[in-house]
Amino acid sequence: MHRTGYIAIVGRPNVGKSTLLNRLVGQKISITSRKAQTTRHRITGIHSEPETQFIFVDTPGFQLKHTNVLNRSMNRSVTDALAEVDVVLFVIEALRYGPDDIKVAKLLSSKTPVILIINKIDRVKDKSELLPFLEKVASAFNFEAIVPVSAKSGVQLPDVLASVRPLLPEGEPLFGADDVTDRDMRFLAAEFIREKIFRLSGEELPYSTSVIVEKFTEEGALTRIHAAIIVDKAGHKAIVIGKGGEKLKQIGTEARMDLEEMIGGKVYLELFVKVKSGWADDKAMLKQLGYE
Repeated sequence: MHRTGYIAIVGRPNVGKSTLLNRLVGQKISITSRKAQTTRHRITGIHSEPETQFIFVDTPGFQLKHTNVLNRSMNRSVTDALAEVDVVLFVIEALRYGPDDIKVAKLLSSKTPVILIINKIDRVKDKSELLPFLEKVASAFNFEAIVPVSAKSGVQLPDVLASVRPLLPEGEPLFGADDVTDRDMRFLAAEFIREKIFRLSGEELPYSTSVIVEKFTEEGALTRIHAAIIVDKAGHKAIVIGKGGEKLKQIGTEARMDLEEMIGGKVYLELFVKVKSGWADDKAMLKQLGYE
């Protein structure tokens, strides 16, 4: 008997959903940073075993602030995923269950099995605090299981798979045994570049930036990628480029190293910065960027 099913990973921003996905899949396919709004798209990660295929759907953190078209699109991605999957992993942070978590919990349906994932237990110094916290959050919803984990260090991730496995429907695999995502290299290249912008820039800049790959060609062992970094204001362009172009060079160098590791070959990466005022409220632009 083979089982195959979709599992949504949901939660407020910054609880470690993308780190959890990458760990479960065994490869980096979803970008991470400490800043909210890092994940903007639904990312599918695939983990295959002889008798089970887990198809994880990493969703954006549910946006509770700002009401532009981009954030509404991201929230719609979350609610759509919840309606379409077989199991939900609701991720919260150890010893923290606040109003933002409660708002996400209200989106959960009793019709779909939900497993509560308590992440970042490695940060809890006094482990005796975990039990009363577990008892508190257990009453918030009728969870199928509660699994404390550390996505960063990989602690108890096999328990996550063991909890999900019996809840998936019987069915043949939908992807190949070696597939880890349904996203193409062009998409992943744009995401890896955006990750470096998030990690290397200030607090406000990332939310006003996006990336579009304008050219992606393979020439033998060399992959050529030309990508545009989209910013909202001319002042943001100066920040991305940096003094003497140093910031843009650093973004490009770190992104290229990640891409070469993922592709398994040499990458020539050329970055440009373009100003598109109001892009986060421009439906046509968002469609071009893959958000709509």
